[in-house]
Amino acid sequence: QVQLVESGGGLVQAGGSLRLSCAASGRTFSTYAMGWFRQAPGKEREFVAGIARSGTNTAYGDSVKGRFTISRDNAKNTVYLQMNRLMPDDTAVYYCVGRNMQLFHVIYTNRESYGDWGRGTQVTVSS
Repeated sequence: QVQLVESGGGLVQAGGSLRLSCAASGRTFSTYAMGWFRQAPGKEREFVAGIARSGTNTAYGDSVKGRFTISRDNAKNTVYLQMNRLMPDDTAVYYCVGRNMQLFHVIYTNRESYGDWGRGTQVTVSS
């Protein structure tokens, strides 16, 4: 297993930006596909972004495409989520996820595929 700790959440005005970070420890980070999910009050947990072990294959939820960017730094055991042009609908708890993978280019978008979860960081976007 890998331990995941998110940081970087906070309060921001609509149109602003935040960068979330997720530090991983416990296993070899480079063998993990990583991602972000979010959950707003009263809503289902939804896929936000994912990045394969390769670091070049990425995937995004429809609601964040063109605004959010996921990246990873294997030397720092960290995955990032750059969030631009934030909207009030982006308000949620954001969770970092990981899955140990043999496949180098695969990304999963369903929550059931990820066994390692962080505790979450709150992002609040005011209008």
